[in-house]
Parts: sequence; structure tokens; C-alpha cells
Amino acid sequence: MPGFTVAIVGRPNVGKSTLFNRLLEQRKAIVDDQSGVTRDRQYGIADWNGKTFNVIDTGGFVAKSDDVFEKEIRKQVLIALDEADLILFVTDTTTGITTYDEDMADVLRRSSKPVLLIVNKVDNHERSLYATEFYSLGFDHTFFLSCISGSGTGEMLDEIVVHIKDEDDAADVVLDAEGIPVPKFAIIGQPNAGKSTLLNALVSQERTIVSDVAGTTRDTIHTHYKLFGKEFVLIDTAGIRKKKNVHEDLEFYSVIRAIRAMDEADVCMLLIDAQNGVTAQDVSIFSLATRKGKGIVLLVNKWDLVENKQTNTARDVEKEIKEKLQPFTDVPIIFVSALEKTRIFQAMEKALEVNENRHRRIATSVLNEIMLKEIERYPPPMARGYNVTIKFVQQVPTAVPSFAFFSNHPDSVKEPYKHFLENKIRSHFNFSGVPVRIFLRKK
Repeated sequence: MPGFTVAIVGRPNVGKSTLFNRLLEQRKAIVDDQSGVTRDRQYGIADWNGKTFNVIDTGGFVAKSDDVFEKEIRKQVLIALDEADLILFVTDTTTGITTYDEDMADVLRRSSKPVLLIVNKVDNHERSLYATEFYSLGFDHTFFLSCISGSGTGEMLDEIVVHIKDEDDAADVVLDAEGIPVPKFAIIGQPNAGKSTLLNALVSQERTIVSDVAGTTRDTIHTHYKLFGKEFVLIDTAGIRKKKNVHEDLEFYSVIRAIRAMDEADVCMLLIDAQNGVTAQDVSIFSLATRKGKGIVLLVNKWDLVENKQTNTARDVEKEIKEKLQPFTDVPIIFVSALEKTRIFQAMEKALEVNENRHRRIATSVLNEIMLKEIERYPPPMARGYNVTIKFVQQVPTAVPSFAFFSNHPDSVKEPYKHFLENKIRSHFNFSGVPVRIFLRKK
């Protein structure tokens, strides 16, 4: 199911951010013994048994507090509950059931969403006995685990993926006249980058509201484009901005929708404001789309407003952009003006090309003939005194172009050599704008 979203909720200081980090397998959320550390929402992607899902970490829920921060967190938690497909309700066995837990439980019982009750910090036999009191909260699925050590998380993840339908079951697939799925292009980027203006220019009508006020688009809007022999679905999303700058509840709501739109899309068209250049948030959006395995086209918008084009040539700007996007730099960059309709149709042509690249399949015989010669010219480094060899390679049948290299010592092939293999694949085959994944397998 594209965009399946899991929200982590609970009172302050029960280990929600620790669980979030555990699911993402990285330290993204700040963890501290002091309650109330998480005030901004954290977003990430988790995967289990071949299925991926979005994860939202929320602040501690306090039902009846007048504190300004806690009131804001309470609103955001309720929005996350509304948008999520599944809820992880985290509690703490060391404190037992508190009134805050009961308040949270009352809110969740009124929701129609599936809820998994997580009893955290169950890391010994004595605590597992105390944890049984949480059955009294009345939730059907209760899991005892330790977020720090990871014990018990496997059973919880198994239950989460049960609720995720396969992408083939999605009901919103658009087919062309021949019954082939029409590609979907998501227009993403920071607020006020010109996403709605671009959509309007493409369809030649005021399909969406265009305004200079950042954050006008509150929801994703789908437009079926069928002109000049081209057919695809355009998805206009709300702008994604730094979470600390998201003050309006509606905008938080739209941020979740925008992230879900990435899952639905085949290619993400990332708009960058030429006047502002590439910011850290642009790189963050780019990285998120890359990790989701989406095709990417970068559109440098408002190029007509850039002064001193002679000193800031498109070539120089493109070089600067690619330096900030490393290591994935094989991305088409087009300088456009959505307002003036400059090169916007060229951008669509490029998005269609990237979509074709994303579905490109290389015959195993061709792949081995080319790549084994490259490996012979530059073999993997020796490891612990023995030679590391690669004798066979094949493309894996996945949505994202992936290649399995079979080696006698796959664990000894490190990231620099994997980058070498990826670069050689890109030099021989056109995967421009598409993430390529390299796997090493035992021969």
C-alpha cells in the first residue's frame, strides 16, 4: 500500500523516540531521560520483510495540560492519529499504568485505526511480570519489548506488516487505452517553490490555487495529463519545510500527505527556487525520495528571476547542486520558469525518460559480458590476505533497479567498491535520475 503510515504516540518519556530510532535503524530523533524532549515531529522510513512504511514520531501526549508546548503537541498528535494507518501506543512498565496512559487510551478507543499497545522497558523476567497489568487497558494486540536492546521488536514488526497491503492491491491505478498503468509524477519541494504554478502551466488552466503565500496547497491534487501523445498523472503536493518552521496544524497535516504522495509516485519532480539555491531542506527532500527508490528530476525554477546569469551560469549552478547531492549525482537538472512556461515541457519529457530508466532491465548475458571485464580491470581489494573475486552478476526483479554481485567473500566488499560498481553500471547503461542498489551475495 503506497504511503502506509505508522504513528508512534504515548505520554512523555516512555521511549517513543527510542522506538522510532530502532525502527529506522539510525539515531535520528533526540533521546533523553528528561520528559518532553520531542516537540517537533520526526518522519522516517522503515522496512521489514520487504515491506516499507512511513513512521511518525510525536511528542508526549498530555490531555489536560495548559502548557503552550503541550497543547500544541496535543493537536499534532491528534492530526497524526487521523492521518496514520496504524498506531503504536507506547507505555512504560517501570511506572505502570498512569492517568496519562489512561487518557491516551481513551482517545485511541474512539479511533477506528488499528492500535498496537507497546509496553516498553521489559528487559528482565521481573519486569515482564509487572507488564501484565497493561492487559487491563483492553487492546487486542499487546507487545512487551525493550526499545533500547531491540528485544521483542520482531514480533511487533510482523504484526505491522500484516496490515500493509501489496502495491498491486492499490485501487487508484490509472490505466491507458492499452491497459498499461500510467506513470505518476509527484511535484515536490519546499513551500512557495512554484509547484502549483508549474501544474497550472502544464494543464493550461487554473487547476489549483496559485498564491505567493507559502503553504497555500493543503492537500495533494491529482491531474490526469493526456496531451501531445503523452499521458501521465501529475500529483501536486503541499510544500515540505523544516519541521521547526511548521506552525500551522493544517500544514503539518499537508506534510504527511506530501510524504505519502512520494510513495504513490514513480518519479518525483523536485522544484528548487533558483533565487535561494539548494538548501539543506532541499537535500533532505532529495534524500527521502532517493531512499524511497523514486526516479528524480531536479527543476531549478524561477531561473528568469536570477540576476547576473553571466557570472552564475547554469553550468556553474548545476555543478554546485551536484556537489551538495553527493554521492547520487546522476540526476537530470533542468532550469525552468513555471510562470513563463520556459522548458516545462522539456521537464516532462525528461520525467518520462527517467520513468523508462526506472523500469529498464538488462539481460544477464550482457550484464556479465560488460561488468566482469570492468571487475577484471579493477578487482576488489584483498581482504585479510585472500583474494576477493566476483564471478557473476544479475539484475534483481525489483521496482528499484538492483543488481546482485556474487562473490566468494561478499562481506569483504566495502562501500567504496560498491560505489565503483554502481558508477560502472551507470556508465554503460542509462539509469539517469534513478537510484541504483548494489547487493553482494555468496557465490
